Amino acid sequence: MSRRPFAALLAANTISIAGSSLTLIGVPWFVLQTTGSAGQAGVVAFCATLPIVIAALVGGPVIDRIGRRRLSALSDLVCALSVGAIPLLHHAGLLEFWMLCALMAVGGLVHTPGLTARYVLLPSLAEHAGTTVARAASLYDAVSRGARMLGAAVSGVLIAVFGAETVLLLDAVTFAASALLVFAFVRGVPAAEPQPSGTKASFASYRTELAEGWRFLTGSRLLLGITVMVMATNGLDQGWSAVLLPVHGEESLGGATTLGLMVSLFGGFALLGALLYGAWGDRFSRRAVFAGAFLVSGCTRYVVAAFTDTPLPLAVTMALAGLGAGVLNPILTTVVYESVPEEMRSRVSSVSTAGSELAMPLGGLAAGLLVDGAGLTTALLLFGAAYLATTLTPLLFPSWRGLDAKPPLSTTEPSPPGSAPAAMSPRPSGR
Repeated sequence: MSRRPFAALLAANTISIAGSSLTLIGVPWFVLQTTGSAGQAGVVAFCATLPIVIAALVGGPVIDRIGRRRLSALSDLVCALSVGAIPLLHHAGLLEFWMLCALMAVGGLVHTPGLTARYVLLPSLAEHAGTTVARAASLYDAVSRGARMLGAAVSGVLIAVFGAETVLLLDAVTFAASALLVFAFVRGVPAAEPQPSGTKASFASYRTELAEGWRFLTGSRLLLGITVMVMATNGLDQGWSAVLLPVHGEESLGGATTLGLMVSLFGGFALLGALLYGAWGDRFSRRAVFAGAFLVSGCTRYVVAAFTDTPLPLAVTMALAGLGAGVLNPILTTVVYESVPEEMRSRVSSVSTAGSELAMPLGGLAAGLLVDGAGLTTALLLFGAAYLATTLTPLLFPSWRGLDAKPPLSTTEPSPPGSAPAAMSPRPSGR
């Protein structure tokens, strides 16, 4: 029993997510500074997120065959190269818009399998470290929130002082550091290495493994409800983070430093929310907490941004929204680990991630086109209204009562529709 692999995974994920927060602010700001177009920022967001859906859908069997440790490290290395190439090409005067889109697409294609590989390792590493899955999940989410908070704050300052190119170079360094940590220290855990499938590698066997994940995923009404809900909110969050908030920051909030502060406030209070849920969350109904947290963390940001041009009201709103958002991922993560057998987690998580991220490419693109065509205020209000309608679903449909069910971990075939919840691993994107 050793805590080193678990600690290394947490450290790698923290560094990688902090770097991704740099890109979250740095890339939209880079596009706005170099093109002046919200529509082109939306196109870049579309190119970055469309491959995520493809990679998430087909990546599960690949993760098991290559090995979760190796794939996580490989994913981060490719991300380091793709992100680092953007400022280097720009500095050399060679960067074209299509190149920026292509590099972001490459990063999106490989980033999600790496995240999934680390995510599905968590239960095994928790057992290896002698801690509970629920506690490990809360800690995993808490350090992720803290990394986003730190990355956003640093990003805003670095952009203001050195420019967006420096932020992207720093992000490349964080990806490389994350790859080294996972490859070097996540050892001695069988689940981290290639998993024998019992069949010869072929397109037919790959398709069979993918279909198993799909069948397991669609085995309950609760699962379908969560997938559709998180798919919609992830799309709306992508529009917020990639276009609406950066444009609002440029027009009304005073620049990149204030924008970084907003994202940092959200991340910091989300960290607090995750820690509070880890300490006391089991005392309350998951369904009630989940629904209430989503209502608080969702549409409020859009409405306040639409009607204010000063930082303070939005800062308060982002803090409260982050507090609510912090409890979402621990709930979803715990439900997954209670419901999915270890040998199925990679393929189930891949399919569920693909479903929950299906609308992300359209979210950024729609936000950019709306801002260019109808103005920022209209775009914010339309996105906020859609968010409110989506987050009311846990209160309206009886199948969501399954969130409070706590089934024992099962290695049997998928449950029929209407039974206890099957696998789920969507992680709200703006969190």
